[in-house]
Amino acid sequence: MTLETTDVLIVGAGPAGSVAAAFLRQQGRRVLVLEREQFPRFSIGESLLPQSMEYIQAAGMLQDVVEAGFQFKNGAAFAWGDKYTDFDFRDKFSEGWGTTYQVQRATFDKVLADAAARQGAEIRYRHEVTAVDLEGERPRVSARDAEGNDLQIEARFVLDASGFGRTLPRLLKLETPSNFPVRGAIFTHVSDNIPQGGPFDRQKIRVTVHPRRPDVWFWTIPFSDGRCSIGVVAEQVFLAQYAGTETERLRAMVAEDPGLSTLLKDAVWDTPARQIVGYSANVKSLWGKGFALLGNAGEFLDPVFSSGVTIAFKSASLATQCLAREFAGEAVDWQADYAVPLKSGVDTFRAFVDAWYAGGFQKIIFHERHTPDIRRMIAAILAGYAWDQKNPYVAQAKRRLGVLEELCSA
Repeated sequence: MTLETTDVLIVGAGPAGSVAAAFLRQQGRRVLVLEREQFPRFSIGESLLPQSMEYIQAAGMLQDVVEAGFQFKNGAAFAWGDKYTDFDFRDKFSEGWGTTYQVQRATFDKVLADAAARQGAEIRYRHEVTAVDLEGERPRVSARDAEGNDLQIEARFVLDASGFGRTLPRLLKLETPSNFPVRGAIFTHVSDNIPQGGPFDRQKIRVTVHPRRPDVWFWTIPFSDGRCSIGVVAEQVFLAQYAGTETERLRAMVAEDPGLSTLLKDAVWDTPARQIVGYSANVKSLWGKGFALLGNAGEFLDPVFSSGVTIAFKSASLATQCLAREFAGEAVDWQADYAVPLKSGVDTFRAFVDAWYAGGFQKIIFHERHTPDIRRMIAAILAGYAWDQKNPYVAQAKRRLGVLEELCSA
């Protein structure tokens, strides 16, 4: 078996892996990316947040994304029975991008991976990592290609961007239970046939709260080709009440909300629905000797605020900055310089996710009287700016959301 060498081995060519590869190529590093699937391949997490654009631009991929023709996005809308509210991400507390895109991830991920390859990263598809050895001076990774051939790669550092595959957490036994209840998602793409110019704003993701269960919600993410991503998120006990195929179950749940069922009354359900269960995850550590975990490989909260890709990009940026210093001979404290700053923003999102499922966030956003300054602070976090410590709802997210909920309840 031939032993190959590289500066950095990246596991996974999704958003975190591709952007990390581009940042490392800007530093002049040799980068090898091993991807288990063949791109393009289906994935969810289709509604980007504006802060993502900062990293896409810094990675030299902005033109690629703009020219791909994705659906323009400027905010988020929330509906619950006859209540409706929306946030325009251009009117926010934090500085930075206020617009982004809603993307078919099969296309979007391939656009990023192709851009990384053009910048000099070597990407090998249908290569599965089977083992990792961290005992030597440098990490050594075993992998198998599509023909069943085994190979070994020695790298100065390994970045795991394997997403829900969580390759290193699984191989190194780093996984720990999430503190979130086990929830599932059932989802599909439809030809929506929603009339143009109606009440549905295609420039915003629409989150619909179930009429009887405030902890159950639907996403409606419009694409630029007249199609939508439709999904429902709920605890398993709720989802188990519905029989039939995944498509039949999803359609039955959509039918329970008058507003959403009216919106999709002419939709063509032409793609079989899928289900994922127990997607929330955590790990003992985001880094170790010779490796770091990026994005969903390290931790995934919940899809309700579309934070996944933004966290993935942030992790890629922080990790590659640490590697630049380490390769330059500096001593890097990966806990202080990578894990702590990354988790500070993740914890902000976590406070909002907790408030959502407890029902407090719904009381806030649907309250009949809004304070513009507070709405701009909340809009900034919904736009992905969860690391902006100047925002009081970042610096003291849990406490301030609790106070705001009490005021709205009163």
